[in-house]
Amino acid sequence: MQDEISRRVSDFYETVGWENFDGSTEDARRWEDLRECARDYVRNCRLRVLRHIPPAGDYLLDMASGPIQFREYLEYSRNFKKRYCVDLSHKALEVAKQKIGEHGVFLQGDFLNIPLEKNFFDCTVSLHTIYHIDKDKQEEAVRKLLYVTKPDKSVIIIYSNPKTLMYYVLSPLKILRNIKNLFLKKKREAQDAELYFYAHPLGWWKRFQDVAEITILPWRSFPSQHQKLLIRGERIGKVIFRILFEMEDRFPKFFVKYFQYPMIILRKRKTF
Repeated sequence: MQDEISRRVSDFYETVGWENFDGSTEDARRWEDLRECARDYVRNCRLRVLRHIPPAGDYLLDMASGPIQFREYLEYSRNFKKRYCVDLSHKALEVAKQKIGEHGVFLQGDFLNIPLEKNFFDCTVSLHTIYHIDKDKQEEAVRKLLYVTKPDKSVIIIYSNPKTLMYYVLSPLKILRNIKNLFLKKKREAQDAELYFYAHPLGWWKRFQDVAEITILPWRSFPSQHQKLLIRGERIGKVIFRILFEMEDRFPKFFVKYFQYPMIILRKRKTF
């Protein structure tokens, strides 16, 4: 059975989340920067994951694959025999099936409830998913990802940093907004309209040192709403994005510590 959080996520994606509007899903319209000036930057950020995926293998697990929404995501499993797509949404898996056909194995349901073989996958990816799982079940989910991945192979997770520079800048505004919503009796309605989200501090990931070597690198610096607010203009925007990408690669510790989306790479120890 799905818990309430999983049910809300499932309901959103089975109704509007994967609906296509003028070539973009509702998910992308809400949470992605679709501007032309950002196109190369967001594409290159998605391809960062590919740096840590083996050049070839038998089986890749894509946990919460969605419809394999962006073209860059297809590259992850190009040299694998099979891509296992697990998702709550039947609609998402149907679209994914149209894209990769017999290359894919499609499993609908809550990842925690789907039986999978130990030490089976040559690589596992989970993009923007773990923080939508109940905060008390996130460790269980990550440990299951490690359990089904082969020793000396990697689990790659795109997560969120809860204490960024923008967090401290915007916190006073959020407090004022919450007070306003409370008085206007809109707080509950706003909560019901949003997907569940909880990101643990980056230090939380140390708990997996017993089974994995942990590397944390920058994936992308800003959520789309902040990115669109801070970086504007077609020409200058492209220049800023190019410089930002180069700086993220050059100073990974700084960007992991102070910016939004880290890439967590858990290389499973050979003894497990």
